[in-house]
This record gives sequence, C-alpha cells and structure tokens, in this order.
Amino acid sequence: MAAVAEGSASAAAKEVEYQAGVQKLVDLLSKLNPAAKEFVPSSAAASSPPKKALSADAPVFDYHSIGGGNGGAKDSAIGAGFYAGNQHRRRGNVYINQGRRRSNDRSRRAEREDSIRRTVYVSELDHTVTEERLADIFATCGQVVDCRICGDPHSVLRFAFIEFSDEEGAKTALNLGGTIFGFYPVRVLPSKTAILPVNPKFLPRTEDEKEMVMRTVYCTNIDKMVTQLAVKTFFEELCGEVSRLRLLGDNVHSTRIAFVEFVHAEGAIMSLNCSGMILGTLPVRVSPSKTPVKPRVNRVGSN
Repeated sequence: MAAVAEGSASAAAKEVEYQAGVQKLVDLLSKLNPAAKEFVPSSAAASSPPKKALSADAPVFDYHSIGGGNGGAKDSAIGAGFYAGNQHRRRGNVYINQGRRRSNDRSRRAEREDSIRRTVYVSELDHTVTEERLADIFATCGQVVDCRICGDPHSVLRFAFIEFSDEEGAKTALNLGGTIFGFYPVRVLPSKTAILPVNPKFLPRTEDEKEMVMRTVYCTNIDKMVTQLAVKTFFEELCGEVSRLRLLGDNVHSTRIAFVEFVHAEGAIMSLNCSGMILGTLPVRVSPSKTPVKPRVNRVGSN
C-alpha cells in the first residue's frame, strides 16, 4: 500500500511539472510577433504584393496605443484628429454643393412661379379659333409673349395658355371670360402652370451667352412664304444690324418662328415694338428670348 501511494504522489508531481512547463511555453509564445521577419518564409515574402501608400483621406491608426503607453495615446490622438479633419472637409464640400443646388432650385422655382402669374388658361375653344387669332384678341390686354392651343384640333373643347409680359396683362385678360370666340363663349382663368419650361441645356451658361440673350428676340406667327433674308431685312430696316438669325418651321404648324440676334442690345429692345407689324401677310409677334441663337447656325444672308 505504501508503494502504491508513493507512486501516485510521484505521478501527480510530474503532472504538475508538465502543466507548469506547458504554461511557460504558452506565455513565451504569446510574446512573440508572428509577423516578424524571422517568422516569414522567404518564398512568401517574395510573392507578397508591395504595400500601397495611404491616401490623404485614409484613417491613421497607431499600433503603439494598443500597449496603453502615453506615446501611443498621443500618436493615436493625432491620427484621429487627421482623420476627423478630412471627414470634416468632405462633409463641408457636400454641404456647399447641396447649398448651391438648393439655391439654383429656388431660382428656377421663382422664375416658373413668375411665368405662371403672367399666364392665363382659356378653355372651351372651338376648332375655328387659331393661335394667331387668339393672340391678336388677347393682345388688347397687354403684350403677348406666347400663345399655345392644346387638344384635338377637331374638337369643340380645346383649351389654350396665353403668357403675357407682365402680371397686369394676365389680370386684364380675365375680363374676357364669356366673350364669344368663334361659336362659343370662352372661359378665362388664372393658369396653374407655365406654357412650357425651356430645356435647361438651351439656357445660357456663360457670361458671353447671357450677353447674347440680351441681344436676341423670339419671333412667332411668321408667314411661311417669308424667307430668312426677308426677316433679316425687316428687322434691320426698323431696329439695326442683325448679327445672327435662325428661321424654323415644319409641316404641322401653319406659321414659322425665328430667333433674331442683333449686334447691339438696343436693337433687340427696339424690335419689341415691332410686335403686331405685318411681315409678309401676317402680324409678327416679338418677345424677349430666353435662349441664345446657337453658334452652329449660318450667318444671315442666305434664304
């Protein structure tokens, strides 16, 4: 029995010694850096891709701070500040761009609302009423900038939008409600929409284009038999030298339109007084243009 007890004590002592050795080895290995050069095989080091340089916006992390030393904490704070600074600059640029977009949106919304206030809605038009005739009638209320009849041309329930150069003209036009145009009395109400928004890609973008717009007028109700040279001659005799002109038309509409650019802004201003004058066989309507004449258009002088 004594021999058995002595053997058990010896085995327990060896187990304790073994466990202590294992723990010592674990503690030793835990202090080693597996990424150290001496632990990386030469073949793996040769095949690994080169490290990429950090970009200016990349966050900076400090590995010294893992140990909790003062130096590590200081470097970590600097890295955090650098990262936060870059984040702040990025957010600042986003805020600036968003502010510009909101400002542009407000400006476009204000222009659209102004156009709506200058526009009236005319309903219950019969098929005998033309845009030219309708514009002539409402011109007694103020200068008509644009007139657009919508709906089935063969229907007796067509409607139209008429835009004036100012709000006073639109308010005066409301008094024409109940007037018989063709065979039916029409209704005239304040419009809830503008006639047609101008495509943004055609709007002036540079200072030169804005200056061109100041020298340009938009003409409608031009007789289809009138040539480009005749339009040029008409405006030059009354208003001054024309630098560029574009005459447009199609097989659907009975009249044509034109964009006329003058050498001087005074010519464009004077041309507004030509609205209602006969060009060919029809009274032309002239209003300020919202877009410049495209440079690709040939110079005037050809038909």
